[in-house]
Amino acid sequence: MTVDTDPHRVEANGTELAVVTVGEGPAVLLMHGWPHTHDLWNLVLPQLARTRRVIAPDLRGLGGSRRETAGYNLHTLADDMAGLLDAFAVDRADVVAIDAGAPPAFVLAMRAPRRVRRLVLMESLLGTLPGAESFLRGGPPWWFGFHQVPGLAETVLVGREGEYLDWFLRAGTHDATGVPGPVRDAFAAAYTGAEALRCGFEDYRAMPVNARQIAGAVAAGRLGVPTMTIGARPIGDELFRQLEPVADRLSGHLIDDCGHLVPLDAPGEFLRLVQPYLG
Repeated sequence: MTVDTDPHRVEANGTELAVVTVGEGPAVLLMHGWPHTHDLWNLVLPQLARTRRVIAPDLRGLGGSRRETAGYNLHTLADDMAGLLDAFAVDRADVVAIDAGAPPAFVLAMRAPRRVRRLVLMESLLGTLPGAESFLRGGPPWWFGFHQVPGLAETVLVGREGEYLDWFLRAGTHDATGVPGPVRDAFAAAYTGAEALRCGFEDYRAMPVNARQIAGAVAAGRLGVPTMTIGARPIGDELFRQLEPVADRLSGHLIDDCGHLVPLDAPGEFLRLVQPYLG
């Protein structure tokens, strides 16, 4: 099945998001991470669109979405997604999220559970919730600190964006061959220039606030939305361990021989797990 993956602009929660929509049926919202765009889902989107209405945005400030100076905290990012569903007159959707897209998806499910039918979270960690001690034993990854210093990373990396992103994209695949050429080029184009880089790093700069928002959500109640975690390399089952004490209906899966970019590195396994779960 061939689908049109050209995004269009949609106003949501006071910003403008670039969004790909395709297919008919129950809605599924796909939320990418960093350094990605909606193109992260290109290998699985055609199959999902056979039976679903797929909504795949570029998140706030990223890809083709409008550059924003603020709003990268999880409450606002979750409200962006609720506003996007409103724009498409979707009352309730399944939500599938990876990497930096997973924390706002989690907060959306915690703050507005009626909007989320089922939740799939992949290859991410949720703030400082217990359970990720093995992954964080040596401290956070080196790039967290580099990205968090205001103005530093974007100044250093201008003119070398492609080389820098290639390191992450190669590391995100099991055999370190990187991602398909057209997807790689889309990612590189989306993060070229100081302003595009800055918006990508704002998620890292908001991490202290976001950790407090995650802790506040957990303190206020449990995760009642049926949730599935998918782990690969390097996160493994750490996200499942974080969610196990706070989720009412939780299942977890590990994909062997798969890198961080699950829908690109193991699209068949992604579909094998996600499609039956969503029903």
